[in-house]
Amino acid sequence: MNITSAQDPPLFPGPFSIDEQGLLRAPSQGLRGQALKTFQLHILVSLGKGQSCKGMLTVKVLPAPSSQVSFPQKAQSITIPEDLVPGSKVIQVQARGSNLLYEIISPLPSPLYSIGQADGVVRTTAPLDLARAQGAAVTKLQVRAFERLQPWASAEFDLTVNVRAVNQWPPRCHPALLVTQVPETTPVGTVLSKLTCVDPDSAGAPLDFQLQFHNPPDSASLHLRDRVLEVNTTLDCDTPGACFQHAASILVLDDGQPQMTTEVPVLVMVTPVNEFSPACVPRTFRVREDAGPHTPLGSVVGTDTDYPHNSLEYYISGGPSTFAVDRLSGEIHLLGPLDYEQQRWYKIIILLIDHSQDWDLNRHRSGSCTVTIEVEDVNDHAPECEPPFQELTIYTPLGCSMEVTKVSCWIPQEPQRLALSYSIVGGNSQSRFRLQGTILMHNDTVLGPPWPEQPCTYELLIHVADVGPSTPHLSTTTTIIVHLVPWRAGTVATSTHRSTVSSTMTPLIVTEVEAFWKPEPWFVVVLTATGAVLLLALGWLLSRILRGFAQLLQAPSKPARALLLNRSILMAEPTMSAQGEITCSARALEHGVGSEAKQLLSYVWNSLLT
Repeated sequence: MNITSAQDPPLFPGPFSIDEQGLLRAPSQGLRGQALKTFQLHILVSLGKGQSCKGMLTVKVLPAPSSQVSFPQKAQSITIPEDLVPGSKVIQVQARGSNLLYEIISPLPSPLYSIGQADGVVRTTAPLDLARAQGAAVTKLQVRAFERLQPWASAEFDLTVNVRAVNQWPPRCHPALLVTQVPETTPVGTVLSKLTCVDPDSAGAPLDFQLQFHNPPDSASLHLRDRVLEVNTTLDCDTPGACFQHAASILVLDDGQPQMTTEVPVLVMVTPVNEFSPACVPRTFRVREDAGPHTPLGSVVGTDTDYPHNSLEYYISGGPSTFAVDRLSGEIHLLGPLDYEQQRWYKIIILLIDHSQDWDLNRHRSGSCTVTIEVEDVNDHAPECEPPFQELTIYTPLGCSMEVTKVSCWIPQEPQRLALSYSIVGGNSQSRFRLQGTILMHNDTVLGPPWPEQPCTYELLIHVADVGPSTPHLSTTTTIIVHLVPWRAGTVATSTHRSTVSSTMTPLIVTEVEAFWKPEPWFVVVLTATGAVLLLALGWLLSRILRGFAQLLQAPSKPARALLLNRSILMAEPTMSAQGEITCSARALEHGVGSEAKQLLSYVWNSLLT
């Protein structure tokens, strides 16, 4: 390498020189007095074998600083965290001076830190793990700054680096996941689990424990005392969504910087327990005695404090087979007939059994209540009168009313039913009779209708009806025949002594029974079809008989032909012998006619048989 440009002494303080390594050297007399000047040097680099290149180098001369190399302060102390990775910046030191270089002079060599020669940035060169690196907690560094061209111009700086422990590891707990199952009857204060936690950064450092609920968010069923998880309140599962599953977490916090936490998930399964027996309220149902099968009478509503509340089944414990209860709904139905006169009320015991309310499906509880069924009376018997027929003869003076008889009626099947009404519905012409309750009275007043001169008979029809609260109202009719004898002057003595026929006399009852037959529709159809076939057969038979009779009349028989032949002979030879022949022929004719009649009767008989 050579400088090819001219170095004129008036312009240059002296010649610059360059060696083969490219190190440019200032003139031997220095550059003082050349401040703010610029020198341009052309450099020729020969590579041999005719290869070379040229370049230009510009040298600027700056004025020398007025002061020496110095630091703003003689010493400084800083604190850094231990989690800095190698190569991380610690601090940058700066000294006053020009063209300065920096170096660490103590400790030498420095195992943990280095400094940038040109920029003065102090950096880490190894991990600052206080647990592993001995003496890394406090390091005292001595830094020297000096001028590049005048190394003797320098200054020193004391830097103390303090390494602060960093919380790098969260607490470790055992167990890391808490899952437990307890029944809802677990007593308050029962210990569910105890945590064991340590801080890897500091084994003896205190830890803080916090319980946080997730589902349900505001539950108070669990309590964390120090490191112990225990039951705080009664674990009631008898309301929808009350428990069954508690999802929470335990936060474990250390006291390091930054603060590290560990979350321990907690899942507490609360199993239901069948604690309470089902119950129902006694009920009373009313039913008419004429109610038909499958008539609903009412429902029994059972209650159970255990959840779910409607998991009940209903049964009848013993009792008559006249009633049945629906197993799921508790509705009571009528199965058989009722009779108020035989039994007026029933008491049945309804048995309730719960299910699906315990983790053990075979664990059940039962309860019962009594249901009273009252049978309502239905009027199904008409009144009867004793006797049903009366015939009386009364004598009464003019203008006097008197008692005729007493109508005695009741319902034999229901002797307690006494509410009956009596009324005259027929035979009371001229209104001569009236009823006072059950007593038949004869009205005969002076101002009434004219008194009959001859005895007369009244056939009174008394209508007796049931007027009680039960429906329907049934009735009957009794007959009273009253023979009324008119008053006369010769019968004054008998007018005060009334003679009547006792009601205990056996009446003459004429019963007329009219029987009728109402066949089934199919029988009428069959009978009609059979009659039509019979009529057709009779018509066909009659036609056969008439046709046969006509044929017999049209064809002459053999005796008739013989008779005609004999007549022709007699006409030809009228002798005595012929007379005998005529007589025989007449007999034969008679015999022929008789046989013809017999043949006709035989034909008719055979046709009838056919």
